[in-house]
Amino acid sequence: MSWPDHAIWWHVHPLSFLGAEADALPAGAPVRHRLPVLADWLDHLVGLGCNGLALGPVFAAETHGYDTTDHFRVDPRLGTEADLAELIDRAASRGVRVLLDGVFNHVGRSFAPFADVARHGTVSPYADWFVPEGDDFRTFEGHRHLVTLNHASPAVADHVVEVLGHWLDRGVAGWRLDAAYAVPRPFWRTVTDRVRSRHPGAWFSGEVIHGDYAAYVVEGGLDTVTQYELWKAVWSSLNDRNPHELAWALKRHNAMLDTFAPQTFVGNHDVTRVASRLEEPGHLAHALAVLFTVGGTPSVYAGDERARKGVKEDRVGGDDAIRPAFPASPSDLGADGLAVQRLHQTLVGVRRRHPWLVRAQTRVHTLDNTVLSYTLAAPDAGSTLAVALNFGPAPATAGIPAAVWTPVAGDASVDSATGTVSLPATGWFIATTSGIHN
Repeated sequence: MSWPDHAIWWHVHPLSFLGAEADALPAGAPVRHRLPVLADWLDHLVGLGCNGLALGPVFAAETHGYDTTDHFRVDPRLGTEADLAELIDRAASRGVRVLLDGVFNHVGRSFAPFADVARHGTVSPYADWFVPEGDDFRTFEGHRHLVTLNHASPAVADHVVEVLGHWLDRGVAGWRLDAAYAVPRPFWRTVTDRVRSRHPGAWFSGEVIHGDYAAYVVEGGLDTVTQYELWKAVWSSLNDRNPHELAWALKRHNAMLDTFAPQTFVGNHDVTRVASRLEEPGHLAHALAVLFTVGGTPSVYAGDERARKGVKEDRVGGDDAIRPAFPASPSDLGADGLAVQRLHQTLVGVRRRHPWLVRAQTRVHTLDNTVLSYTLAAPDAGSTLAVALNFGPAPATAGIPAAVWTPVAGDASVDSATGTVSLPATGWFIATTSGIHN
């Protein structure tokens, strides 16, 4: 197994997490050395069982980080390249890899090549980096301040290759590629092939919200994409008490696993936090049980491990609630949500003891109006893991294969002779056994 097969990411949006200013610092303002604070969170990350730090944007930008103005400069609100290098080194000393967030579909209007085009028009050497549209240029999803790059331009591909290689040379393990779904797949293939020629171990995860997920891997050369289908099915099926929706999503997920290991999550910097999304607090354990048992590469959005709440709103500043500032040290978090943190540790531990889960497919055994049970088997059939979830408010039973099962998490019991799992109201269950097929 390669290192990405063992990766479990802790995902941070640095600008908000570290309490940075909402807008870029004025020219001449002193650099704010905030990035070193993240190093003090490495013990927390490792204590959860994670071994990857997935950073949101760290490059110079106008506001939230996704309006990049310089891909080669760390945002002065966060620090300097030396600060980032120190964070990468300290993470490596703990066995933690660092993932950077690259925005290559669009840029902020202060991006130097665009500013040059705005001043000089078609005589600018960067004229083909952007696509004229009416009396302006093409923008991302109607956001005027986000100018779309022209991915048909060889110079744009050269720029992206240079940026990716520059930071891989400095020790990062890979990249999250923002808005990958908006970029032509042949562009990604060209870029990733060129970068891998120098950095064969680099890992590329594309943000894909909708569309043909596997095509971004097969045609685009990415290693994985974000599994938004499963994310939606997890919270939606629990809120509707509809196990059939989740079972259907798991079937789709199995098909993806034939090609790649999707990047799985129940929360990230762009969506309402899972603790706020779920209508029944007791269902949080169910969501996490799915996240850490099904195939894929899991990630935990910082704060979700403490059941932080926050609702995303469709307005200016609508991300503020899901991207709050955190204290300088995890010791300042207090006791709120400690039980949920311990649950994360338990479930990450299950994942660590069964690393083959990264590519394991689910087989459903019980599916009715309130209950779902499934198993996953190791490739050599040396071990099997079973999961049973009761979505409903009354006790229920689920079936799994008869075997000598060892419960490892949850609040249910199993009759190994019959494979009958007795689940309390909104109960859940994970168990392991050896020597059977699922």
